[in-house]
Amino acid sequence: MNLNEPKVIRTREQYDTYLDEVQFLMAKGPSPNTSESDKLELLTVLLEAYENTKYPVESPDPIDAILFRMHEKGLKQADLVPYFGTSSRVSEVLRRKRPLTVQMIRALSIGLGISADTLIGLSMADDAPKKDEVDWSKFPVREMTRRGWLENFSANSKIAVQDVVKGFISDAGLHFGAASFRRTIAGEAQSPTTKYALYAWLARVIQTARNKKATLGRFDENTFNAAFLKELAQLSWSEQGPLLAVEYLEKHGIAVVIESHLKGTLLDGAALKDADGTPIVGLTLRHDRLDNFWFTLLHEIAHLWKHVSDQDAFLDDLDASSEDRREAEANRLAREAFIPRLIWKRSDAYISPSKESIDRLSRELKIHPAIIAGRLRKETGNYYQFSDLVGNNQVQVLFRQFDVDSEV
Repeated sequence: MNLNEPKVIRTREQYDTYLDEVQFLMAKGPSPNTSESDKLELLTVLLEAYENTKYPVESPDPIDAILFRMHEKGLKQADLVPYFGTSSRVSEVLRRKRPLTVQMIRALSIGLGISADTLIGLSMADDAPKKDEVDWSKFPVREMTRRGWLENFSANSKIAVQDVVKGFISDAGLHFGAASFRRTIAGEAQSPTTKYALYAWLARVIQTARNKKATLGRFDENTFNAAFLKELAQLSWSEQGPLLAVEYLEKHGIAVVIESHLKGTLLDGAALKDADGTPIVGLTLRHDRLDNFWFTLLHEIAHLWKHVSDQDAFLDDLDASSEDRREAEANRLAREAFIPRLIWKRSDAYISPSKESIDRLSRELKIHPAIIAGRLRKETGNYYQFSDLVGNNQVQVLFRQFDVDSEV
C-alpha cells in the first residue's frame, strides 16, 4: 500500500495500516506545514471517516469465554473450584446467577489466561457503556487543566471539553480506534474507577518523554540484562544517585519522566514503549523516600526488559499485593539486583537487623542503606522500624533543585 497517496479506507487491514502510520508520525512530532504534518492530518481525517461508518464490536460474553476455555482445556466444573472457592459458586456463575468478584477475575485471568477486560464485562449493567466505548466526561479535566496539560481549554472556551481531551489523548498515540483505547493497561494501579485518570497520566508521560527524545542516547535492544540492573542499583550509593540514575538511563536511550499521580489513583511507576519503540519509565514519587524510588525504578526497568510490548503499559501500585506472574518476576529481578537472595539470607542485616548491620551490608554491596532498611520493613511488615534510614523527603528535593521536568 502506498502511504504517499492515502485513499478512502475500505478495509480493516487498510485502517490498521493507516493507524500505525499515524502513531508513527505522532511519535516523530512533525513540524507544521510540512509534508509529514499534511499526511498526518489527511490520515486522521480518513481514519475518523472510516470509524464513523462502523459500530464498536461488542465485548465477548464472559461466561461464553469461560465455557470456551473449559472446552478447549477439557476442564469440568469441579476443576474451576480453585478459582471460585466452592462448587456452588462455580455453578451459580456459569448459570449467570452470581457475578464475578475481583478475586475470581484475577484468578481466572492468571490461571486460565482469559482477558480481565472480557471477565469484567459480566458485572456491567445492560445499559452501561460497552467496554470499547470511551466516556470522555470521566476524564479529570479540572486537574488536567490546573496542571497546564490542556492548553487550549478554559472555562470560557468555545471548544468542547470532549474535543480537547480527545486531542490530548490522541496526540500521545493512545488512539481511540472504534471509540476505544488501543493500548492495554496492566499492573495493580488500575481499577474501573481510575481508568480515565490513568490514561490521562499516561498520555502526559508519553508527551513529556517525546520532548526528551532529542537528548536521548541510542537505545539497544540488548541493553537489558542482570548486569545492567546491577550497575543501575549501585548508583544508589551516591548522594546524587536518583539524578545519576536518570542520566544513566537516558544515556542508554530510555526516557525517564517524573509526573505526580492524579487524585484518586494509587500509582508509583509505569513502564511502556512509545510507538517508535522508545522505552519510557514514568515515576510519580508518590512516596518521597529513597527506598521506594530505587525499588520502583528497577521494577519498571525489569518490566521493560521482560514484559512490555508495543501495545502494553504497566502501571504499578507497589503497595498492592499481586498474583500476576509478571509483577512477581519484576519484583524478584529488582530485589536480586540490589541484594542477591543468598547474600541476603546469610547477612547480619537479615539475621540480626540493626543500624550497624545495615550499614555494613550497604558498604559491602555498594547500595544505599535505605534500600536494605526498606526491604526489612517490607518483609517483616513493621513499618515503624528504621524509619530514619529509608530516606524520607530526600528524592523530590533533588529533582526540584536540578530543574528536572516534573510535577512533584
